[in-house]
Amino acid sequence: MEFDFVRSVGVLVAIVVVGIAGLAAMDVMQTDTLFMMVLPSMIAFAVVSFFLGMKHGEFRASP
Repeated sequence: MEFDFVRSVGVLVAIVVVGIAGLAAMDVMQTDTLFMMVLPSMIAFAVVSFFLGMKHGEFRASP
């Protein structure tokens, strides 16, 4: 399966949504803490990881 930009971002969004939903369902912390602290950090980590992975893939694909 080849990933284009839209599919890759969709997978990252799905991972973040499942993670936030799981933490909210487990009730390990208050929801305002979850949405104001955990969600932004998960999004920031996903963006940085996506960018670094994309650059690494470009490096590996170049001759």
